[in-house]
Amino acid sequence: MTQPPSLPPDAAPDRQLAERNADLAELLGHLTTCRDDERRLLARKLHDSLGSSMTALTMHLALLTQQLPKEQALQDRTAQMKQLLMTIIDTNRDMQLSLWNDKLEFLGIKSAIAELVSDFGKQHQLVARCSLPDEDEAYAREHGVALLRALEEGLRNIAAHAGATEVDVILDDGGDEIMLTVRDNGVGPGEKPGESSGCHGLRLLRERARYLGGALSVMPARERGTVMTLTLPKAAASQH
Repeated sequence: MTQPPSLPPDAAPDRQLAERNADLAELLGHLTTCRDDERRLLARKLHDSLGSSMTALTMHLALLTQQLPKEQALQDRTAQMKQLLMTIIDTNRDMQLSLWNDKLEFLGIKSAIAELVSDFGKQHQLVARCSLPDEDEAYAREHGVALLRALEEGLRNIAAHAGATEVDVILDDGGDEIMLTVRDNGVGPGEKPGESSGCHGLRLLRERARYLGGALSVMPARERGTVMTLTLPKAAASQH
């Protein structure tokens, strides 16, 4: 019986390391997907349960207010209660969006990106431009989530570290790849105080991209600022 050829002395450890890395990448991808599903489910529960209850309470309070005597103290108290309910509703909505952007599912990735960029510009009082494809492609959920999470992380880093006045977000869908680019005119990636190259948010994004067969890069811009690019292969959209 023919024996299989023996491996070189260093080949077995190298193969074991490669298999170990592949297993860890697969596990991380699975955990990330499970975490996204849990966040989506929690956001839906907040919307369906707490959100609906708060809206109903607001309506009941409005009806009750109409039946109360026109005493100023009572009117002031009901106004305070209404304001408190509205604050809870707004907080609940913010929590839902931080967990899961439902526009990704109901309106598509283009609408979700456009709104996120517009809101970021208004909130931080800077110029935020967005360039999107003419066609609204239907991406697999994991691809849409990866694009949105990358944009959220990029904008979060810009707000925290960059000191930028302009932000450009470009979604390019052509050929066999989907590419998201987030560019700012602030300080470069090597100049941001208090930021480590081992930033956990970026590391998780890199692993998510690798799990989907893509890549994430963060580099200095040509003149000033930082460019973050997420590239995903379209072919992988049907594999996960």
